[in-house]
Amino acid sequence: MNESLLAERCAEIAADHTRIRTRFPAAAREIGRTPGTSPEPGAERVEDDVRVRLLVALRDGLAGEADALSAEVHDLYRFGDADERRAVLLGLGELGDAIGDRAVDLLHDALRTNDPRLVAAAMGTYAARLDPAAWRQAVLKCLFVGVPLRLVADLDRRADDELRRMVADYAGERRAAGREVPADALALLSEHAHPHTSRET
Repeated sequence: MNESLLAERCAEIAADHTRIRTRFPAAAREIGRTPGTSPEPGAERVEDDVRVRLLVALRDGLAGEADALSAEVHDLYRFGDADERRAVLLGLGELGDAIGDRAVDLLHDALRTNDPRLVAAAMGTYAARLDPAAWRQAVLKCLFVGVPLRLVADLDRRADDELRRMVADYAGERRAAGREVPADALALLSEHAHPHTSRET
C-alpha cells in the first residue's frame, strides 16, 4: 500500500468531497490491492482498507452534512462494481452517526443478493441498525449463502429465541431433504455455544 498517496487522497477528499467520485473507483489500482482473488467472504484485503479510509475522509469533509454524505455513499454503491460495493458496506460502520440510518437500504440491497462477500460485508457493525426481524432474516441468509456466522457483528448479543426457532426450522428442512446442516446452524442452536435466551423486540 502506498501510504503517502493514500494520505494525499484522503486530504484531497476531505477538502473537496466530490473527488471521491474518481478516487474511490481507482483506489485499488492507484494505492494498493491484495494480489489475486479472495474466495473467503470475510478475508481482509488491502483495497477494502484503502477505500474505507477514503470514506472516513469523506465523512470528515462533510461533517454535519448527513444528507450530502448519504448521497455520495449511495452513488458510490449504486455505480460501483462488486468490490466497490463491498467496501462501501464495510465502511458504513465507520460512518456511524454521521450517516445515521440513511444507508440501511444499502444493507437490504446487499442482503437480497446471493454474493457471499456482499452479504458478509452487510453484517458488520452497521447492521445494528437493522430491525430485529430484518436482522434475523439476514442471519438466515448468511446460512443460505455460506457466510460464516463469526462475521456477523453482535451475534451473541442479538441472537434470541425467535432466531433459534427460525434456524431450527431451517435445520429441520435440510434434514428432511437429506442435506447436511451447516455447523454454524448447529452451534447457534447449542445453548452451550450461545447461552443468551432473552427475546429481542
